[in-house]
Amino acid sequence: MYSHPIINQVALTVKDLERVMTFYQEQLGFQVIDQTTNRAVLSADGKNGLLILEENKNAKLRAPYSTGLYHIAFLLPHRSDLANLVHHFIQKQIPVQGASDHDVSEALYLADPEGNGIEIYIDRSPDTWTWNGDQVYMTTKALDIEDLLKEGSPNGWQGMPAGTFIGHVHLQVSELTKVKQFYCDTIGFEPVLNYGGQALFISKHRYHHNIGLNKWNSAGAEPAAENSTGLNWYSIALKNEKEMKKIVEQLELQQISYNFNDGKLITKDPSGNYIHFIIKG
Repeated sequence: MYSHPIINQVALTVKDLERVMTFYQEQLGFQVIDQTTNRAVLSADGKNGLLILEENKNAKLRAPYSTGLYHIAFLLPHRSDLANLVHHFIQKQIPVQGASDHDVSEALYLADPEGNGIEIYIDRSPDTWTWNGDQVYMTTKALDIEDLLKEGSPNGWQGMPAGTFIGHVHLQVSELTKVKQFYCDTIGFEPVLNYGGQALFISKHRYHHNIGLNKWNSAGAEPAAENSTGLNWYSIALKNEKEMKKIVEQLELQQISYNFNDGKLITKDPSGNYIHFIIKG
């Protein structure tokens, strides 16, 4: 089980910064820690940015069948936090798209005003996860809301808890073979679940998944147009220069283009999703 976040930040292009930013602030309880006329950085603890919103008023809404973001998943520290959030959603009549028990986790699903998918979840203790060798068992069944609500209170939600971070990102991809080769052989993740040949879940340090990859709505699809809303990039935290060097060596071996900008290693996966690698020991 990893001891620090693997996924560091996610950056989204939005058409209406004020509208989307207000949603994350007022509905989900994030704090804005940095803002310009066309950019905002949102945080759970008031110090570390998790979500970056970059405005392009001329952007077109991303086509739903293109590659890109499926959802960004925020991991809460405690089950009581998720319970308090459900109370908050009920009181404020905030619509959700789903509420699921995945055996390893309990999760709520919703979308921001421009359709970017959001998961907010808690992990069950890793001691309770079921592994068959190097493959983890995950399922999808209805979340027991009644049982969950017992752990919270109607006035318990006081904003996004300080210990919240990005537990994983889930991406839409055009196919899985080249994507698996990129993330596992080149970048160094381990495949922990192949879901019917339609989705792949990968991780480091036996987490249930740091990255989800699916082609449910995007098989054979092209990346979203350059002038589209949605995922701009996401960043992966590395522990040291040695890890960075190893990835560079693999990118060169596979003849995958990359560049460095302000200490960040930037490349993109075979489905056109941009990744920034940073050192954050």
